[in-house]
Amino acid sequence: MSLLPSKLNIPLHLHILHPPNPNPGLPYPIPRLPYPRSQTPRFLCAKRTGKQRYPSEKKKLKQKHKETLLHVDNKFEGIWRLSKLGVPLHNDPGKDSLVISQGLLQEIAKVLEFPVASMLPQDAFCVVRKSFDARKMLKEPKFVYTVDMDVSKLLSLEPRTWDFISRLEPKLGLIEHMPNERVSDDLISIIHDSKKDHKDTVTRENGHDIYSGSEKSYKCPTIRKTKIAVVGSGPAGLFASLVLAELGADVTLIERGQAVEQRGRDIGALVVRRILQLESNFCFGEGGAGTWSDGKLVTRIGRNSGSVLAVMKTLVQFGAPKNILVDGKPHLGTDRLIPLLRNFRQHLQGLGVTIKFGTRVDDLVVEDGHVVGVKVSDSRDKSQFNSQKLGYDGVVLAVGHSARDIYQMLLSHNMVLVPKDFAVGLRIEHPQELINRIQYSALANEVYNGRGKVPVADYKVVKYVNGEDGDPPSNSGATGRNCYSFCMCPGGQVVLTSTNPSELCVNGMSFSRRASKWANAALVVTVSTNDFEALGFHGPLAGVEFQREFERRAAIMGGGNFVVPVQTVTDFLENRLSVTSVPPSSYRLGVKAANLHELFPIHITEALQHSISTFDKELPGFISSEALLHGVETRTSSPIQIPRNTDTYESTSLKGLYPVGEGAGYAGGIVSAAVDGMYAGFAVARNFDLYDSCIESILGKAQSAGFVKY
Repeated sequence: MSLLPSKLNIPLHLHILHPPNPNPGLPYPIPRLPYPRSQTPRFLCAKRTGKQRYPSEKKKLKQKHKETLLHVDNKFEGIWRLSKLGVPLHNDPGKDSLVISQGLLQEIAKVLEFPVASMLPQDAFCVVRKSFDARKMLKEPKFVYTVDMDVSKLLSLEPRTWDFISRLEPKLGLIEHMPNERVSDDLISIIHDSKKDHKDTVTRENGHDIYSGSEKSYKCPTIRKTKIAVVGSGPAGLFASLVLAELGADVTLIERGQAVEQRGRDIGALVVRRILQLESNFCFGEGGAGTWSDGKLVTRIGRNSGSVLAVMKTLVQFGAPKNILVDGKPHLGTDRLIPLLRNFRQHLQGLGVTIKFGTRVDDLVVEDGHVVGVKVSDSRDKSQFNSQKLGYDGVVLAVGHSARDIYQMLLSHNMVLVPKDFAVGLRIEHPQELINRIQYSALANEVYNGRGKVPVADYKVVKYVNGEDGDPPSNSGATGRNCYSFCMCPGGQVVLTSTNPSELCVNGMSFSRRASKWANAALVVTVSTNDFEALGFHGPLAGVEFQREFERRAAIMGGGNFVVPVQTVTDFLENRLSVTSVPPSSYRLGVKAANLHELFPIHITEALQHSISTFDKELPGFISSEALLHGVETRTSSPIQIPRNTDTYESTSLKGLYPVGEGAGYAGGIVSAAVDGMYAGFAVARNFDLYDSCIESILGKAQSAGFVKY
């Protein structure tokens, strides 16, 4: 008797009670109820994606991804990616070297089980990622590498590796086989290749070249180009301008601040003579607020994603060092950002982009719910009497998170602005040598002010205050908050980021070598609408008023003239003000001893106190009489978000307006802002028929940076 399942093996009572099966796909028909039943309403749910997936869906996807990674059709083709290769410090040439050293070859040989490391050809390997790991749990500090191995090149240079490759098997997170090498170009090359591919396709389909006139090709209309205004020359604005200009739009880049050359002089006047230019300072000007910062290129939206790699390689094209593509914690520094931005500007001008520095956008020109232009004036003229109207087909709004007047102007057009959580706190500064000793112990002497074998020590700490295990009591209001370090600047300095003389806020910056004798970072606490309302601030701009409140308090506590109120960490924890002088600070406009407990509400102060005590357990020595807290850090991210369509990037309130970047609440940091501006550029180009391909197929789907922490 056969053991195979059969559609004929149907229970007898089902044959008798029911007619022939109307659905032959099932082994037997579904029994009908002998009585009528009430109809249950059907609820159709949209497919859940990304972080919204159900746990079971995530598990299935993870398993499917794992099976894909572990399946190899041909081991002798493509690329093998070898990860987590640890090279001890004494076997490595140091942080600035990206060569395939003998120490690295020894680790590769261990993975391949190849007996003689020196016989492996260096040319068959390429460093993809390099970082330094000096955690105390390790026996010894080491550089950790990710390396790509070109199988064809390896076999041609050393045929005796054939047997060892044949035995190589994928291991999740350690050894991965890629049939095709993952090659990602810079943004300019991607656009040019897309144009070429589309032109070739149109030519083949029609038998002759109609690239310049085809309605379906990348068009550069001969009668009238699409006119786009991009407001703001930070990362989002620059990359949106680049995409649109490369695709044939007539782009005008409007920046309230000055070009980096003049901006540098204005910042010098602020630091030396206390002259604050309201429109050209640490926040406003070419490159945005990130220009005079540490130039961090870390991001939470996927370091290996196509979009991030495209941005990074574009920065290299404009003068960034190639090691940013490999470093585990890439950064540029202000000194490298300035010439990079100059090169970026010259390229845009070569594409025909009109750049208007020192030009403030005072209002939008709106007709029938559609933005048709902007009103602008000289940013040095406060009266706005000489404003002029400029007409455009679309306006990309790429302002930074300090453009508070823009938020107010948007409200005048009844635009929807959504209050957003952000973080406030203080900036802590230690001697860099102290941080080196905490992190590296005996290796601290290897730093040599940024010129040694190991990188200048940094840190990243986070604490969730939940009212348990000795946390502040729940009635203090300090519960349910993230306390964390933000924008840590090793070998840096504390700088003024105020845009109004009556307000005081600070940030950190570093140069490329990070050679300063100080290390600083913001210690911040998350705040939300509940905190705004507790101080009487309501409405869309409640977060802005919340920021201003503490910036004004800090200015008063400092005594004016941009002097910053400070307190030692030990005094802050004990809520006292020592009569002794405070430790030296890198802040160049002067500091004044003050009791910072008088700055914030008690629940924020207690959260900061508790987190500092916790951080000292992770970093013994963090609590030190040499550590100095500076008030106040408020502009960690935008306090609002401007709702937009997820596909077209167009505002949901006004047609023709495209809010992007950090000021619109969609990014946090240089890279994520650049990525958002890049995707927005393609979206705007599609809306105006300048681009008809799917950029996601090349760069992957856009990801939101969300609430970004550093």
